Amino acid sequence: MNARAEPAELALQTVTFTLDGQAIQAFEGESILSAAERHGVNIPRLCYTEGLRADGNCRACVVEIKGERTLAPSCCRNATAGMQVQANSERARKSQKMVLEMLLSDMPDQGYKWNEFDESQQHGELSDWAARMDVSVRPALKALRREQPAADLSHPAMAVNLDACIQCNRCVRACREEQVNDVIGFALRGAHSEIVFDLNDPMGDSTCVACGECVQACPTGALMPKTQIGSQIVDKKVDSVCPFCGVGCLLTYNVKDNVIVSVDGRDGPANHGRLCVKGRFGFDYAASPQRLTVPLIRKAGVSKDPALLQNLNRDTADWSEVFREATWEEALAYSAGTLKSLRDTHGKKSLAGFGSAKGSNEEAYLFQKLVRTGFGSNNVDHCTRLCHASSVAALLEGVGSGAVSNQVNDVEHAGLIFVIGSNPTGNHPVAATWMKNAAKRGAKIVLADPRVTDIGKHAWRTLQFKADTDVAMLNALIHTVIDEGLTDQAFIRDRVSNFEALRENVKGYSPEAMAPICGIPAQTLREVAREFASAKGAMILWGMGVSQHVHGTDNARCLIALSTVTGQIGKPGSGLHPLRGQNNVQGASDAGLIPMMFPNYQRVDNPAVHTWFEDFWNTPLDSQPGYTVVEIMHKALAPDSDPHKIRGMYIMGENPAMSDPDLNHARHALASLEHLVVQDIFMTETAWLADVVLPATAWPEKTGSVSNTDRMVQLGKQAIDPPGEAKPDLWIIQQLAKRMGLDWNYAGEHAGVAAVYEEMRLAMHAAISGISWERLERESSVTYPCLSADDPGQPTVFIDSFPTADGRVKLVPADIIPANERPDADYPFVLITGRQLEHWHTGSMTRRATVLDALEPMATASLCGADLLVLGLQAGDVITVRSRRGQVAIRVRRDDGTPQGAVFIPFAYYEAAANLMTNAALDPFGKIPEFKYCAVAVRPGGQLPATAGYGAGVEAG
Repeated sequence: MNARAEPAELALQTVTFTLDGQAIQAFEGESILSAAERHGVNIPRLCYTEGLRADGNCRACVVEIKGERTLAPSCCRNATAGMQVQANSERARKSQKMVLEMLLSDMPDQGYKWNEFDESQQHGELSDWAARMDVSVRPALKALRREQPAADLSHPAMAVNLDACIQCNRCVRACREEQVNDVIGFALRGAHSEIVFDLNDPMGDSTCVACGECVQACPTGALMPKTQIGSQIVDKKVDSVCPFCGVGCLLTYNVKDNVIVSVDGRDGPANHGRLCVKGRFGFDYAASPQRLTVPLIRKAGVSKDPALLQNLNRDTADWSEVFREATWEEALAYSAGTLKSLRDTHGKKSLAGFGSAKGSNEEAYLFQKLVRTGFGSNNVDHCTRLCHASSVAALLEGVGSGAVSNQVNDVEHAGLIFVIGSNPTGNHPVAATWMKNAAKRGAKIVLADPRVTDIGKHAWRTLQFKADTDVAMLNALIHTVIDEGLTDQAFIRDRVSNFEALRENVKGYSPEAMAPICGIPAQTLREVAREFASAKGAMILWGMGVSQHVHGTDNARCLIALSTVTGQIGKPGSGLHPLRGQNNVQGASDAGLIPMMFPNYQRVDNPAVHTWFEDFWNTPLDSQPGYTVVEIMHKALAPDSDPHKIRGMYIMGENPAMSDPDLNHARHALASLEHLVVQDIFMTETAWLADVVLPATAWPEKTGSVSNTDRMVQLGKQAIDPPGEAKPDLWIIQQLAKRMGLDWNYAGEHAGVAAVYEEMRLAMHAAISGISWERLERESSVTYPCLSADDPGQPTVFIDSFPTADGRVKLVPADIIPANERPDADYPFVLITGRQLEHWHTGSMTRRATVLDALEPMATASLCGADLLVLGLQAGDVITVRSRRGQVAIRVRRDDGTPQGAVFIPFAYYEAAANLMTNAALDPFGKIPEFKYCAVAVRPGGQLPATAGYGAGVEAG
């Protein structure tokens, strides 16, 4: 993160200087430009914008300083005591206006970026400053205008119009210094100099990752979103939160005629104006013609056939062959009435609900309350079970809290950043920028992963360990710390329990013994362990590559131990951070959308907690933990004699028919339900197996709060109206509750969202008691724990103690547990699944976003060059990947970061659903499936499905 000229971040000391004859104060180290602006004196500027390093190359902001021969750029000249500055002297004004006139004379007759308040100003900030300074262009200068370069429209999202480029350098700094993507640069010299992408490639052919930081930085429209070239006048601008990954970037929707036309990054605490390709360009899914707009009921006599999903084309499938339209009253009465009948006939354990981490905190809270008080059991879960359940289990056991200890951008204070089982540049791109910024400042990144991903370009050391050997490698690091006397003995003495058991356990895990197992040289393991222990701050960030194993909880236990024995927790630039995958995984879990916990991680089988919630909700509650996602699928297929057989389900915003492991089994289970109610914005694969489909609202169509990976509760506001008869999720939940006999009354706007939030705040008071709805509306983002109205929140926790019974970390030793399924002669490869930059979750949203689908339209399987050679394959060929549970035909992509003997497949493509092959074996503690490891066979050739991204199905190979 570059230094920002914000007063709160500068030293408290001030200096006094004179500006245009008036004595004013500047903060020590503050620029003349910034100080002048704070005192109401506006100086023109073009190459300077807040958030980017001041460069001083446009010379529009020059001022006259007494005693100096030349004019000085005020953006990169700091004010000093006694300095006498004139920003409005004749000399300064003449120079400022000359710069503006010369730049304006080179502009094309037809501009690209009209001022949002005045359509006569078509060159963005340049036109704006020219108007404010009363600058017009003399015809003689216009006659000398440069030869105008041709437009580059090769990129799906952005237009490059260098005829409007003033070479201010903002795009270069945004790309290289903010996002650290190193795509944009300068080429040639003098009058021939120009902005280029890579080696002067068309933007669409370059390595650009489409974060859009350059278009946000560009002052004139030389780089523009294609959706907003021309008039910038919109009906409204609405502040919200990005609906994709857990980083929680704040953004602003620009809306015209009830359509989002573009998105701007907002200066939120998690992103400071930055966005990634999904946040900036993935917005038009909400306007997709495939949106559900009316309630649907399955036609009488139409059976649920899971085999239908194998060749289903999302883009062309016609739901009218399976469903009929219904009124809301009919659909709600049928949904609730049948669920209630199943409950009353077969018992309270016969129903279950899957909530969503893509919705709001309020929806998650109300959904779990409906299941617990209306259905009568704790059979409620959501996709955190498939993401970080094992991480949360280990964290609750060890440190007493499932949330992160330090926020992502705290890597600014770290000396070493340990990234394991995560591809942050693809999965959490804005978070990755903070890591890359830290590396440029000297922090050492260690990437530990079976796959070498893009963050490896910035790594000090890369630990490409053999898949499934996490515990062996991590125990070797812990062994080294203890064996070489690198522990923080005072921290262990005062704040740790069970250290002796850990020390005894890791005695046999020396780097020399573990090197053949994990594939990392012993010397490298020792080197990394020493650096971790001695760093001023060492921060561990991990993803689902750690958690999605049968030993995922043990993996996290080892990370907790490594951080603890070195004292690298409870201080800036240190600690433990499991990166959350969806926009509200943290908040949905906090709100109680898990089967063994009430809101704020209070166990349902704790008698005191159970009694408190019975009183709070004024109803009897089940005292036993419910079933998890995968267990519910098993129970749906249980014999009729099983008293806990699941017969009815209510699924909101989840797509288990794509996201669950062993999809053939999961789809069979869903199809076997006597009654399935699905609430969503699209006809997902799960919706095709439903009895009732309820059309809900997309994120930009609702108001509500979400909690990001950094423990920030953040407010999103409704920007557009939902299509047709689609209704707010919060309203639908309440309507179903009413018809199941619950007497709820949440009055107010947006289906009573404020009233629901305030009730939730009481239910999880220990975390967010200081964050009222009014405060959230006022501040947009507040970090928890936040215990009072004037508490700013605690970005770093565990400073003095841990929220465990004795205030200490409990270390839990871990031993090697092999994967549930190992490669053999029939299935010699390992399948690794994950996300990719352009797509997210099951693709139901991102693959309906025009730009995102254009950038990455086709499912691919990644293999390294060595394996391609052995198999006789080239990039683009078709292969068939098969496990003991299913198979897919898919095109192959070369990726030498993927290790030999492994194949990587993203799980966003319905036409090549990776989860047809994955293993449903569970971690015994977190109950999370082993998505990240199963045995597969790879053979050349196969039948590609005739679905989107492929065209006609053909036999290949």
